[in-house]
Amino acid sequence: MDALIRVGAIDDDRMLLEGLRSWTEGVADLRLAATAPTVSDFLGARPGALDLVLLDLTLADGSDPARNVRRLVDAGHRALVVSVLHDAGQIAATFAAGAHGYVTKDHDLDALSAAIRQVAGGATAFSPELALACLRDPRPRPPRLSRREEAVLVAYASGMTLASAARHAGVRPGTAKTYLDRVKAKYQRGGRAASTKLDLAERAREDGLLPVPARRAGR
Repeated sequence: MDALIRVGAIDDDRMLLEGLRSWTEGVADLRLAATAPTVSDFLGARPGALDLVLLDLTLADGSDPARNVRRLVDAGHRALVVSVLHDAGQIAATFAAGAHGYVTKDHDLDALSAAIRQVAGGATAFSPELALACLRDPRPRPPRLSRREEAVLVAYASGMTLASAARHAGVRPGTAKTYLDRVKAKYQRGGRAASTKLDLAERAREDGLLPVPARRAGR
């Protein structure tokens, strides 16, 4: 018997989650071990050791898809995105954030199980949609930032003063200003506006460093 693959799933469609649970119970090597409607709920429940997590791209809480992927990856999970969307920019953004695969919901269960086994085995489920999205990625390329530059950018762009951002990043205010000037220069060399705090906040959201503003109820 093949080794059991423990799967987590994050989706706000309860019927879909129940369907996944029933389906995996009939597959010898798959078990749905943890579910939640949001990434925050999932991580807060401390689901334990899993081989991968299925993540719906668009959740009802309005959370940013790329940031959701990043949070799961940072917590040590392998993330396989499962979505109804074929949007090239969204697909490429989640892949850039660390997703280990992308499967649209119009695939059958055999395709999903194959993708699950690929990701659980350490590979990337590189579907035709993902390959095409990466080729057609409309997003501007993010600049290469050092860890300290990114920390200062995120703190400052999220609303902190420069002095507070410096304390948050563990550097002196003068050093934080130097980092911020470097960040601005890197964005501007790429043709992306970065002269104001609002500009920097928008760049950080575009690159998945800050969450996008929550949407109103509804999809």
